[in-house]
Amino acid sequence: MSTLAPRVVLVTRRTEYESLLAAHGTRGQAEFFLRSRRQSLEALEARFRDQMTAVDLAKRALPADWSLAQVLRDDLDRFLFTPNDIVVAVGQDGLVANLAKYASGQPIIGIAPAPTQSEGVLTELSVDALPQLLLQVASQCARVERRAMVEARIGEGQTLAALNDLFIGHRSHQSARYSLRFRGSEEVQSSSGVIVSTGTGLTGWARSILAATHRQAVFSPEDKKAVYFAREPWPSRTTGCALSFGLIEQGHEFSIRSHIEAGGVVFADGIEQDFLRFDYGTEVTIGLSERTLNLVRN
Repeated sequence: MSTLAPRVVLVTRRTEYESLLAAHGTRGQAEFFLRSRRQSLEALEARFRDQMTAVDLAKRALPADWSLAQVLRDDLDRFLFTPNDIVVAVGQDGLVANLAKYASGQPIIGIAPAPTQSEGVLTELSVDALPQLLLQVASQCARVERRAMVEARIGEGQTLAALNDLFIGHRSHQSARYSLRFRGSEEVQSSSGVIVSTGTGLTGWARSILAATHRQAVFSPEDKKAVYFAREPWPSRTTGCALSFGLIEQGHEFSIRSHIEAGGVVFADGIEQDFLRFDYGTEVTIGLSERTLNLVRN
């Protein structure tokens, strides 16, 4: 950190309650909408109150001479982080994963609004711990996990980084054809897409897919390793599945060339709106990223 007082960047996402109000105009209309579907607004209101309380307490935790910026998840692609920032994410684990690709080495503190609102993988901390953690980060004595990330590259300037996983395939997740090259071997495949997962990602979406395919991949989120696997690769006269799974280590990459006429995409961490085009003839190269998620632990 520099000798200047730090800036805290408070990152949140719109709650389900706020989304319903935006869609229906008033609380009464939102309540009627849910009641007609045999659902209640009360639980969403309670989560909204927990979120607002946590955000308020997070703001109060800042030392008086520090500055504050607040940004919604949907605006991260337009927000400029600085080297002097300390990022505080208040929400569920996915919020930290979503902001990881926009940060560039800043320490990130993941705060759960309430114990029941997070799996506790990336947002395990209570807001009560924040005052002490901020001072520890500023004095460079906080415990920090440097979690590995993966990166997709197309051409000279198009890149997309991910903390959890990358998806390469058709945007509808329908069957897609492509050529996959890994460790000197190449194969044409037809599958519902290729997933590339870090150690962090192995606790999420990738975990369920690995279980369904009876695969195993065990390594730490801080290990410079990733694993790729094709989803339901179809063996046929023209396509195979010999290269449907592989371990990617530091210094190794693999590439995929699209045979998809239209609708091919590469997206990261489940954010389908932020993608690289992967249409016919496009080749994407994937490996470990130089950047890491610097996650502050208690």
